[in-house]
Amino acid sequence: MPVATTSMLGDLQEPYTNYTLDERFMDEMFDNSGTPRAPYLPLFRRLSELPQEELGRRQTAADQAFLNQGITFTVYGNDAGTERIFPYDLLPRIITAAEWATIESGLKQRIYALNLFLKDIYHEGKILNEGVVPHELIYSCQHFRREMRGLRTPKDIYTCVVGSDLVRLPDGSFAVLEDNLRVPSGVSYMLANRQVMKRVFPGLFSGYGVQPIDHYGQALLATLRRLAPHGNPEPTVVLLTPGVYNSAYFEHTFLARQMGIELVEGRDLAVHDGVVYMRTTGGLRRVDVIYRRIDDDFIDPLTFRPDSNLGVPGIFNAYRQGNVALANALGTGVADDKAVYAYVPAIIRYYLGEEPILDNVETYLCEDRQQLKYVLDHLEELVVKAVGESGGYGMLVGPHSTAEQREEFRAQIIAKPRNYIAQPTLGLSRAPCFIEGQVEPRHVDLRPYVLYGGSPDETTIVSGGLSRVALRRGSLVVNSSQGGGSKDTWVLEE
Repeated sequence: MPVATTSMLGDLQEPYTNYTLDERFMDEMFDNSGTPRAPYLPLFRRLSELPQEELGRRQTAADQAFLNQGITFTVYGNDAGTERIFPYDLLPRIITAAEWATIESGLKQRIYALNLFLKDIYHEGKILNEGVVPHELIYSCQHFRREMRGLRTPKDIYTCVVGSDLVRLPDGSFAVLEDNLRVPSGVSYMLANRQVMKRVFPGLFSGYGVQPIDHYGQALLATLRRLAPHGNPEPTVVLLTPGVYNSAYFEHTFLARQMGIELVEGRDLAVHDGVVYMRTTGGLRRVDVIYRRIDDDFIDPLTFRPDSNLGVPGIFNAYRQGNVALANALGTGVADDKAVYAYVPAIIRYYLGEEPILDNVETYLCEDRQQLKYVLDHLEELVVKAVGESGGYGMLVGPHSTAEQREEFRAQIIAKPRNYIAQPTLGLSRAPCFIEGQVEPRHVDLRPYVLYGGSPDETTIVSGGLSRVALRRGSLVVNSSQGGGSKDTWVLEE
């Protein structure tokens, strides 16, 4: 691996005395000479003017706001306690309008193609028959649902709520790291971050010309309402949660309030004669659209896992009859399988006849014998991921791993090569963060939230997203479950 050239930023005063530049990574606040980039200049100046004690006070105020609102997440398998306040970094991440325009058009293109792909593989299978994507890759995917074969979804929409993960590379360009098409989480933290930012930096925020995101809840509701069967102009929409012990339960309650809809558990719903009803104090009320935050396996014990107590018996039959809409559709997970991800550029070319606007990250498929050999020979350099995992689990970061960890992964990969892919260790960009009284750079990624309505013209992407931060110095893992946090994302008007 290349040796990093790391330098301190000249004679800058507090709070920048610990700020370093590294030629392997793009720094979003400073250029290579240590000069603040134009979009960050007002922030740079404001931070230089504020005493460290004032910055600390504002960070404390932000943390207290998160605590008071109960903004938490759950870490499974942690003996010290599972419920944690979501770590929040005080300093915003800034993206220009031109950069955002590229991100927006690239995501619209990508989600449109992936919906066409999902419709195709569950119906005619043209892309499989023509060998663009291998049959065996799809049919071996743990999220492929044979029960969805031939089933028409409302308006042919399979995934209407998407959270794609983007990374910024050393040349400044954005690339898609993975697609989240099943039940993407984190949008509540994006909205909460903005609310807190307006409180702790009101003057700075109002003077920057930041594009709004507060309309996300109503945009999501409008997207869900369009899925209503039989063209019902006043559909009943509910959010189905696994319950209070789910890691994203805060988000479920938050979004239900934002949309003004009922938050329900499986026990609150019942199916009679192929129709879904909600139990209320006034009797049964028909449900038209369900924004489900329950995985496919648990949605209906009569069709999928019989031991599930989270879902609704008979709901799949109601869905199959077209009497209720589910968002996202069952079976969408096949398109965010990390091995299928490698084929997304080809999928875009096949359905749209266009080159991808946003690049993929180079990906090695371990089920391919030659690529497997390369991965096994270079484990210390690569990031290895289990194709069906999320949240930073089932992952090996080669440069930060031990010999014992690499040997453990080697055995797992050899035993089940289809279950693993590998990617180069990326030079994720770094953004300024407030760490223990100082401003220091940390690695970040970006998860914008896409609301797909059937075509690129009917797709809404609020201007921003969840910027996740690897708060540990040198870490590349941004997931909250692995010690990461988040910050507000500012997309500028001009």
